[in-house]
Amino acid sequence: MGTICSIIKFENLQELKRLCHWGPIIALGVIAICSTMAMIDSVLWYWPLHTTGGSVNFIMLINWTVMILYNYFNAMFVGPGFVPLGWRPENSQDSMYLQYCKVCQAYKAPRSHHCRKCNRCVMKMDHHCPWINNCCGYQNHASFTLFLLLAPLGCIHAAFIFVMTMYTQLYNRLSFGWNTVKIDMSAAQRDPLPVIPFGLAAFAATLFALGLALGTTIAVGMLFFIQMKIILRNKTSIESWIEEKAKDRIQYYQLDETFVFPYDMGSKWKNFQQVFTWSGIPEGDGLEWPIKEGCHQYNLTIEQLKQKADKRVRSVRYKVVEDYSGACCPLTKGIKTFFTSPCTEEPRIRLQKGEFILATRGLRYWLYGDKILDDSIIEGVSRIRGWFPRNCVEKCPCDAETDQAPEGEKKNR
Repeated sequence: MGTICSIIKFENLQELKRLCHWGPIIALGVIAICSTMAMIDSVLWYWPLHTTGGSVNFIMLINWTVMILYNYFNAMFVGPGFVPLGWRPENSQDSMYLQYCKVCQAYKAPRSHHCRKCNRCVMKMDHHCPWINNCCGYQNHASFTLFLLLAPLGCIHAAFIFVMTMYTQLYNRLSFGWNTVKIDMSAAQRDPLPVIPFGLAAFAATLFALGLALGTTIAVGMLFFIQMKIILRNKTSIESWIEEKAKDRIQYYQLDETFVFPYDMGSKWKNFQQVFTWSGIPEGDGLEWPIKEGCHQYNLTIEQLKQKADKRVRSVRYKVVEDYSGACCPLTKGIKTFFTSPCTEEPRIRLQKGEFILATRGLRYWLYGDKILDDSIIEGVSRIRGWFPRNCVEKCPCDAETDQAPEGEKKNR
């Protein structure tokens, strides 16, 4: 009894409120529909009690469902791990390399960022995911990625069952005439009445579940490949944007330096082990990280401070070269843009050719920033903020005219 009481704490019960959000409701709804229909259809297609194959098929279905839900709830309720409130580095002199968060009243540890949705500084923050209604970060990155792997695999298995069920059930209901093909959905012509009747409603439900399974396979599968790509580089989405701005800063000021990402271990396998371990507990404590030889523990945070001090690289100016309607997943902007749409509650912004945008962060095919409405954008009075496709804009060469430093000043920075 004491063990149960130690698990069911007030804080854990408060976490249940994360389920009351459109993201988890839709995600769990899709899992429930696909799993339930797959189990029902497997009884129609491959009765589990008659053959070994049927039993294995049914057990695999249950196994997919359990593993998907386990990793999903782990990612949601374990959470990414937050920087302790009031945290300071052990060596007080190291605080000069770190940014201070006024909300958390603490210094931001290396690789941590403040999430406005969670209202906390998140360890190794990658992004805030609406589907788990939580951030993806240090503690739950492995569970989140495993969920992205298992969901498409389970949906592929379910889709195969849906197709085979519709084929076998419709085969005995087909009647061919000279010019027509008729389908009798009331009963089979040769087989006895099945345990679960397969009528018109069952056919429609199976077809609907098939569509959900195929859509989930494509969408979640793409997210899995994106996550694996950054894991094998030991980066996060935010760190990729910081690195891009660092290269832009060095090129603009013509500096005789090279930005080296400090957390890339030089081997994909070593980078993989930073997230996935046999114990299920990620490497480190989320505050200090193993670094590449020759790098400083605070290389990335020092680069962030440089970018924060430099108004030019804090945001990059772009000119709109192609109209964008503000659609969440625009089909007309390319297949890669469509499938890599950011999984976030942050809005998209409508663009018209000739407008200007200040981009503050971004992904490979998407950017996030403020639309420049008038001069008051600088004071933060008038702004429209959101995501937009990268291929709708081009970087402004006008930065060289409006914000360019003298040649001597460039080399001195």
